[in-house]
Amino acid sequence: MPSILRREPSAWLLGGQLLSLLLYPFLEDSDVGRALFSVLGIALLGLVVLAVRQSPGLTWVAVLLGVAATVLLLVQAVTGNSELLPWSSGVEAVLYLYAAGALIAYMLADHEVTRDELFAVGAAFTLVAWAFAHVYVVCQALAPDSFIAAIHPGRPRTWVELLFLSFTNLSSTGLSDVVPVKPFARSLVMLEQLAGLAYIAMLVSRLVGLLVLSRAPNARR
Repeated sequence: MPSILRREPSAWLLGGQLLSLLLYPFLEDSDVGRALFSVLGIALLGLVVLAVRQSPGLTWVAVLLGVAATVLLLVQAVTGNSELLPWSSGVEAVLYLYAAGALIAYMLADHEVTRDELFAVGAAFTLVAWAFAHVYVVCQALAPDSFIAAIHPGRPRTWVELLFLSFTNLSSTGLSDVVPVKPFARSLVMLEQLAGLAYIAMLVSRLVGLLVLSRAPNARR
């Protein structure tokens, strides 16, 4: 198992993130669920660090951020102190953005596409989505009522709602019923829209470039 993790960390990271998408809705509404939520978050942080180790990114930066976020999540799980949530989310947002950048550098490092690099395409996208969801958590803590929704508009938005907003915004599907209403929240959403467009443009140009390189020898013949 450890050798598989080292060989294809991006695949495990992507799989863990997709699994967590299915588990999150069942973990938000109870104390036990929130504790398991923290445990799941710690597991994902470990997979993020492993993915960064495979990339050109600095592993010690990922480890430092991962340890800080893990400590905050553990304290939250043990004490039930929700006031630490913006702090842990802020650290996690930085870690996920750093890891996404490291995976993008990993994909662009050479002219060969490995199976793990293909998984890294999806993992980098989900890392950015996670990062902005955590940014929205911090924004909501600093400026309450930054986001509203069709259901219970006066309540703070849950993690799943903010993650849903992040995915629909990053992918430009526009299906989210969660809406930013304060100016700074809208600025953050616009930044994520630019990030989504830039990522797709980078990925398409990368694939086109590899296609041209693969056909160049045949063209000379």
